[in-house]
Amino acid sequence: MFKKIISTLVIGSTTLTLAACGNGQHPQNATSQPQANEAAPLEKSNQTSYKTIFKNSVFLGDSITEALSYHDILDEFNVVAGAGKTTELSLMSGDVDKLAERNPQHVLIMLGSDDILLPPQITDNPKQYSLDFYAQLIDSIKEKLPKASVTVLPVTPVTPEAEQVEPRYNINDYNQGLKELADKKQVGFADLSSIFADSPICIVRTAFILNQNFTHVCSSC
Repeated sequence: MFKKIISTLVIGSTTLTLAACGNGQHPQNATSQPQANEAAPLEKSNQTSYKTIFKNSVFLGDSITEALSYHDILDEFNVVAGAGKTTELSLMSGDVDKLAERNPQHVLIMLGSDDILLPPQITDNPKQYSLDFYAQLIDSIKEKLPKASVTVLPVTPVTPEAEQVEPRYNINDYNQGLKELADKKQVGFADLSSIFADSPICIVRTAFILNQNFTHVCSSC
């Protein structure tokens, strides 16, 4: 249920951000992005609207992204995702080929939340380790789908309390790295920071604990 709430807010926020800002860091490409109807609300009853808006798009990501299709917010065709998916796993497990088979006009990537928690046995610098694979992933997508627009979505924030429990939740720094990478690779970046500013998500182990304001905003999900 919590992942459904988060996913609904993410896709609603993404819809509004893309409609308002086009390609984020590259407004000259704004017309290539999926555009939302200005009247499209964010309630559950309008999930069909999301399916229409993103009918030519595919979301690539981890368990939060996976919830988009699991909870019927989007069709399975429009989601390539899996629990625990990192940028490295996405690249190595053939996700780009799955994207190519679906041949979308728009690819929206939401990875990184598992990357920043990679253990020291794998890397002592999770941010750079992740961004290196992220860069390869973007290059591979652009090679396989040269006509598709690519937009990078940030990792959703957590509360300061969660950051104290888990110091590796240096999400602002990671998202800044994503923004710089998107600019370097000349792809879009959907900055959702202002939307999540008053609604942080506290992630403790595998559970999502939402603050009162966030729950109120999504009470209809």
